[in-house]
Amino acid sequence: MSAFIHQLPALIGVVIGALGSYVASTRGDQARFRRERAAHWEERRLTAYADFARSLKKSVTLAYRIAAHLGNDPHPHPLSPEEAAPHLADATDARDPAGEALLMLGTPDVVEKARAWVVVVMEMEGFLRDRTHSPETWSAMLKRQRAAREGYYAAVRRDLALPPGHSGEWRLAPAQTPGSLT
Repeated sequence: MSAFIHQLPALIGVVIGALGSYVASTRGDQARFRRERAAHWEERRLTAYADFARSLKKSVTLAYRIAAHLGNDPHPHPLSPEEAAPHLADATDARDPAGEALLMLGTPDVVEKARAWVVVVMEMEGFLRDRTHSPETWSAMLKRQRAAREGYYAAVRRDLALPPGHSGEWRLAPAQTPGSLT
């Protein structure tokens, strides 16, 4: 019995060491699982956010082209409303599943900014359906659309903890006249 009592501290040390190792390993696995799960859903949110933006941008690009046909926009590739109709329908159809994914995975702030952006785009589409010719009104709508898009992207960046990004407004160099080329 005395031999057992002399070895008891060593046995207790082994048991405590095994339990400590098990607890540390389990906690490490749980932390890794949580990190991997968070990264997975963050990646899914980024995909949903990008898909929504891409689908809405298709509608915006078509709107620019239709507006050019109506004399409201300087887009270099005008498209008549009749030619654009099937493309606009496809773009609108693509917005629905992208919007549903956004509703499911997006934060309330991102969803609200997306709603604001899509409302402006729908107003632009209505303006074009009415075949309105008013470059000033169109220009104001474009400014609102760009601001709404910028607000959406800023909300996405905040949600995904990304650094601030570009506004997306591309300033083109003024067109050169043939006499100014030397």
